[in-house]
This record gives sequence, C-alpha cells and structure tokens, in this order.
Amino acid sequence: MLETSARLLRLLSLLQSPRDWTGPELAERLGVTTRTVRNDVDRLRNLGYPVHATPGAAGGYKLGAGAKLPPLLLDDDEAVAIALSLSTHDSETAARALKKLEQVLPSRLRHRLSTLQDYTSAIPHAELDPEVATVIANACRARERLRFDYVKFDGSEDRRDVEPHRLVHTRGRWYLVAWDVGRQDWRTFRADRVRPRVPTGPRFTERPLPDLETYLSQGLATAAWRFRASVTVHAPAHEIAARIPAALVEAIDDTTCRMTAGSDTPEMLALYLGMLGCDFEVDGPPELVQHLGITADRFRRAIDTGDHG
Repeated sequence: MLETSARLLRLLSLLQSPRDWTGPELAERLGVTTRTVRNDVDRLRNLGYPVHATPGAAGGYKLGAGAKLPPLLLDDDEAVAIALSLSTHDSETAARALKKLEQVLPSRLRHRLSTLQDYTSAIPHAELDPEVATVIANACRARERLRFDYVKFDGSEDRRDVEPHRLVHTRGRWYLVAWDVGRQDWRTFRADRVRPRVPTGPRFTERPLPDLETYLSQGLATAAWRFRASVTVHAPAHEIAARIPAALVEAIDDTTCRMTAGSDTPEMLALYLGMLGCDFEVDGPPELVQHLGITADRFRRAIDTGDHG
C-alpha cells in the first residue's frame, strides 16, 4: 500500500508536466510494467483525477486542463513512509513530488518530516517502519541515548545502548550510524533490525561524525553481514575495486591486493569471487571454503563426463 501510494504521487508529478506521456515512458520512469501504469491511471481516475488517454502511436496520458485535483488520502505513517521513499530517489520528479507533499501536510507531520530529513542521508528500497524511523530521528535531534533490542542474523536479540547520530540509506537499506556506549566506538546497525525501547536515555554531546560515505563503504563490506570473506587477489587493487564495488579493496603491491567482502550467504560470496576474472586465495571464512570445494567438485563432474576431444 505504501509503495503504491508513493508511486501514485510520482505518477501525478509526471502527468502534471505540459506533455503527453506514453505508457512505456511512464513505465520506465516508475520502474514498473505498462500494465501497472494502466492500473495506476485507473486508481487516479477513481480518486477523481481527470487523466485523459489519447490512442495511437502519437498518443499518451495527460491530466485534464483546468481541473481541480482532490488530494490523496494518506494516514500519518503512509505520509512519512512516502517521504522516506521519495527522499531516496535521486531525480527531479521525486524532489518535486516530495515538495508538493510537504506543502499540504499538517504542521505536526511537517515537523516529523523535518526531523527525518535533518537526520537521514542517502548515499550515491528497503522499507523502514515509519515509527522506528521517527523514534531514531527524534533521538538524533534531541541528542538522547537510544536503547534498543537488535535482532541478529540468527534471530536472537542483543541489547544495545548508543548515541544515535544519523539514519543513512545506502545499498537498498537504512542504517543507523551511532556511537556504541558499551563498545566505545562507532557502529552501524541495520535499522530494520532495531527494536527501540522507550523512554530514551540521557542527553549526550554530539560527536564529530566520520565521513559517512567512506565509513559505510568500509563498514558494510564486513560488519553488516553474516559472512565475511578475506581474499588475496592477484590483480591491481583499482581493477578489483571497479569489478566488485561492494567490497573493501586494499593494495598489497602493484599487482596484488586484499579484498574483504560480506554477504548473508556463502553462495553470494562465491559469486563475487567468480566475477574477479583472476587467481586468488581464500583465507576464510570456513563456510565459504567448504562451499567453494563443493562447487569445484560439482563443476569438475560437469566436465568429466567422457571424451571431450
């Protein structure tokens, strides 16, 4: 529902431009099928939006001229979720839609969105619970410690006490960047695994943030994943960094580098290694080494089936 409402806002923003849009053009802009575009147009018409369609190769969709448009009916959480979704799209269309949404919101929601915008960042669409996002953003603004249960990979929970600083959207997920009080260091937490506890804790003095893009690119290569691969690669570091942008790559010398990559499964790590296109040695983890051995045996059986001449 939230994703559909956000898409309808983006569709309306496109249709308000002084031109006709073909179904395939709208589908490409919205990242959906032409059938979904037709369904969304029908939804807008049912809400009272006069969307006209002209048949033929030169035809398309546009809003009727001079019509007064009724507002979309959204509850508070839907409005916040749509704003979060739009803020992660790097396009003029999304920016216009977000601005229009902000202009019609009541003051209580404008304040809520302002807090979210001040303490969230998108670096160049996992859904985040709007209530969780609001609790985190409010704690960032008030500079109050945040206590929460953190759901780990195995489903168990770990209690954490942090000084929250930013919510960041990158690689399709939202992350909380915070100073972990117990570990006395910066930590990154997947926000969809955060279960906030209220009330929040005592106030803290804001710390200078690390460079978020660099910190996250390095941290997410290892800390956010269940499995972490450490690999020595026989190729220049800049070549491997270009091939596997999700990994952390450090030069050993001009022709050798060390790559650290993370994933929730050994199978995905093996796919990364298959993309290297060069020789490498795997230092761990054991689950990856075992999976590579099983896969290698399977490949050998696949080609050892007789005379290949």
